[in-house]
Amino acid sequence: QVQLVESGGGLVQAGGSLRLSCAASGRTFSTYGMGWFRQAPGKERAVVAAISWSGGSTYYADVKGRFTISRDNAKNTVYLQMNSLKPEDTAVYFCAANLWGLASGREKDYKSWGQGTQVTVSS
Repeated sequence: QVQLVESGGGLVQAGGSLRLSCAASGRTFSTYGMGWFRQAPGKERAVVAAISWSGGSTYYADVKGRFTISRDNAKNTVYLQMNSLKPEDTAVYFCAANLWGLASGREKDYKSWGQGTQVTVSS
C-alpha cells in the first residue's frame, strides 16, 4: 500500500493562493491515479480534482478555473494549485491514490489516503 503525506496547507485570505503537495512512497507512483478530496466542517468528504496516470485531469465542485492538479512522477508527488480562494474552500484536504490509474471522482476507487492538511480561507 502506498504511503501518502500532504503538505502546504495553512491560513490565507480570500483571493489568495496555496499549493498543496502530496508525496507518495513506492516505485510505481507513475501508474497510480491520484485525487484530491476535501472535507469541510459538518460535511461529507468530497472530490475536488483527479489526475490519471497519463496526466489527464478532471475537476469537480466549483473549483474549475481556480484549481489545477498536476503530477511530477520523477518526484513521486502530486500537487493542487489553488488560486482565487474563497472562504467556502475551507476544509481539510486529502490526497488519495487509486491503482486503476484513473482520474476517478469516486471515493471508493481510492485505497490509499493521506492524513490530510488544513486549509483555512478568511474573509
